[in-house]
Amino acid sequence: MRIRASVAAVGGALALTALAVPAAQADGADGDVRITKVVVDGDNKVSVGTSGAVTVKVSVTATDDSGIAGADMFDLYGPADGFAMTGKPVCAKVDATTSTCTASVKIDPRTDYLSDASAGTWYVSAWIDAKDGNYVWKEKAAAFSFQRTSKLTADAAPEPVKKGRTLTVTGKLTRADWETLKYGGYGSRSVQLQFRKKTAGAYTTLKTVKADARGNLKTTTTASVDGYYRFVFAGNSTASAVNAAGDLVDVR
Repeated sequence: MRIRASVAAVGGALALTALAVPAAQADGADGDVRITKVVVDGDNKVSVGTSGAVTVKVSVTATDDSGIAGADMFDLYGPADGFAMTGKPVCAKVDATTSTCTASVKIDPRTDYLSDASAGTWYVSAWIDAKDGNYVWKEKAAAFSFQRTSKLTADAAPEPVKKGRTLTVTGKLTRADWETLKYGGYGSRSVQLQFRKKTAGAYTTLKTVKADARGNLKTTTTASVDGYYRFVFAGNSTASAVNAAGDLVDVR
């Protein structure tokens, strides 16, 4: 019998619970069952803020010549004992040999005792059963980014401004702190200053700006025509990408 270790929050501490599941060897297979695709939340990125539960959807596509019978609950795990387990997957047939099994789990920073150190690369562990009794189990069936939600502001001044004069654009980059349930400055990160003409549909990048140690941003540019200014943070493995709302400047 294979024993799966699950992590549960008990009084702020992590505890191990043994759950009995079908017999097998670690990260192996019996027969020709194959996992062909794994998608987490559509883009393999999960962003969690400081309030409210986030529903994480996991879809695993597998194939076998006899067809797919079902799947065990998917384990999601990452750094610093980060762990979550989905509900029982529901498998939808793609064709006679292939099915996509989907399940979800809610993660709430207010009750799940998330550690900031848990942000980073996580993995999906998946067990799939075929109709002929074969199986496949992959401890690392796929990787995804488990990120702390970022926030970003932008303010251009003075408003209005004369054409050819200097505009100062300020803002702040912050990200969720899962331990304090507040947002704190995300310092020393590079963001882009972008501009969009009032009548245009797309932004163009003017320059790259680096935040100070507290996440504060400040730069200057020359006013030319009416338009919107914003900062854009590309994100990384631990912090989500974010665009500041555009600040409209009237040029006279």
